Parts: sequence; structure tokens; C-alpha cells
Amino acid sequence: MFSRPSRIKRLIALGPRGWIATARFLRSVVPRAGRELARIRERAARIPDAALREQALASIDGKAYHVQGGCILATFMPRDAAHRYVAIVAALETIYDYLDNLCDRLPGVTQQAYATLHASLIDALDERRTPGDYYRDGPAGNDGGYLRSLVDAARDGLRELPNYAAVRNQVVDVASFYAELQVLKHGPAGVRERACGDWYALNRARFPGLSWWEFAAACGSSLPVFALIALATREQLDPAEIDATVTAYFPGISAIHILLDYFIDQAEDREHGELNFVACYASSAEAVTQLRRLVTATLAHVRNLAGAAHHRFLVEAMCVFYLTHPKVFEQRLDRESAALLSALG
Repeated sequence: MFSRPSRIKRLIALGPRGWIATARFLRSVVPRAGRELARIRERAARIPDAALREQALASIDGKAYHVQGGCILATFMPRDAAHRYVAIVAALETIYDYLDNLCDRLPGVTQQAYATLHASLIDALDERRTPGDYYRDGPAGNDGGYLRSLVDAARDGLRELPNYAAVRNQVVDVASFYAELQVLKHGPAGVRERACGDWYALNRARFPGLSWWEFAAACGSSLPVFALIALATREQLDPAEIDATVTAYFPGISAIHILLDYFIDQAEDREHGELNFVACYASSAEAVTQLRRLVTATLAHVRNLAGAAHHRFLVEAMCVFYLTHPKVFEQRLDRESAALLSALG
């Protein structure tokens, strides 16, 4: 994740705290995540249906960095807790990525299928639910129990956490927004934008001060789920910490996460006619201004968290990863990238 010289240079600028955290992340967390993904990949390689197998393997081989980044809070956990956490995140993020591939890359998958497929994510996070047939509305094919195995792996890991019951409702709430977004954003051009706008209108009172695309972006991130699960690894948990974590991560950190992802994908999304939330701003200058505002406001919320430095490192590492990505320089977004990085202080 941090192999590019521009990334190393920016992390060096964070000082000793950033160096130490980066070293621990690269030395301990990334290899552990790789081992968990390797085990999942072995299972994916045995999927009977060729099309489903192709997408399962592609979601692992092309998006391993999603799992690595999702595990970043394990950097600051005791060894045993970190191992459990990484296993849970690997299973959950693989569900996110596999479903994303099925929805984006397989032809003929309907919006009803998007909803049915994403029930697997909610099932993985809520053991009180009875798992169903996730493929009943498509796509056709036999995955040999692959998706259900990921659901079960996540459930088994969450069951072992000291305080998952304390955060379960908030986790399911956030994940349900994600699942709903996947249905809405895959509609036809014009329809999907109106649908997302209407959706935010229903939720504006709860999440004021956003544009509809900022709200939609916030719903598209797995990071709030992982932050809440990180809390559940603790033996003692103050309910106030749960509320503070939700406030910092949803919509703040999650919106930054997905908007940065769209920031570097602008050219690609234009080429393929895909909905890009950063392109919804009136101009590139407005996008930079509003993203800087989000970063500043979010970092203020992060300061209220227990272990605030850990969560700030997540935000800093995320910004460095995206804003020094090769796509930034290919699209000549260097100036915008520098302006956004400066919001970190």
C-alpha cells in the first residue's frame, strides 16, 4: 500500500508517530491479512461455476488492498485481538468486494438481485437472522457454498468478540445503508441520481448538511462497520464510545473514503458512463473545497474518540493512499491532491 516514494515521503512528514504506526501496520497487519485472504482464495478457486469463480478470484486478486486497509485498526490492538479482528475483516470485506463484482461485472444482474445478494452482508453481521438463498434472483450458477462460507466465517468470528452485542444494532444499521445504496446506484443514468437524491431527502434530518452524493458516498464505505467491530474486541466498552465512533465514521470518515475513491476514478467512470459522486460537484474547485471541509470537520470528531491518534492515522493513511495514487498523476490532479492533503495539517 505504501510502496510509492510519494507515499513514503508524505508519511515521513507525519513524524515518529506515523513512522511507528506504518511500520507496525506493514510488518504485522498486512502479512496477517494476506494469509487470511490466501485461505479464502483457496475456497474461491473451488467454485464450480466458471463465471462466479472468475468474479470471486478477481475480487480477491484485484482488491487485496481493501482488506489490508480495512484491517488498519488492528495495528493498535493486542496480538490475539488483532488476529481475530483481521480474520473477521477479511471475511466481511471479501463479501463486500465479491458482491460488488457480481453487481458491476456480470451482465443481466437485476436490481432485485442486488438486494437479495446483499442480504448476505446483513446476515454475516447479525446472527439472529436466518440465512436464505442469496442467488434466488440471480445471477445463475452454483458457487459451491462460497458466499455462505464467508457469512459463516464472519459470524463465527463476531461471536467470539467480548462486546459485539453492544455494537450489533449500529453495525447492522450502517451496513443496511450500504446494501440499499447498491440497489439505488445501479439504476439507469438519470434515474439513479434522482433515486439517490430522494433517498437522502428521507434521511436529511438524521444526517444534515450534506449533498445527496456526499450522503451516498458515506453509505458506500465498510469502514464504519470495521471501526465498530474494533470496539467490540475490547473487554470493557463505554456506550458513549459507540456513539462517538458512529459520529466520527458515519458520515464523516466513510464519506471521505468513498469520495477519494471516486476522485481518482473520474476518468475511468467518464469512459464507462458510471455514476461518479465527485463529478456531481459543480466544478473541480468546489469538489476540493467541500472535501477539505469534510476532512476538517471529521478530524474534529476524531479528536473526541478514545485512541484518537489511532483513528487519525487511519484517516491520514487513507488520504495518502488515494491522493498519491498513480491515477492522480495520470489525470493531472496533482494540484487538487496537494490541496486536499494540506487539510490534514
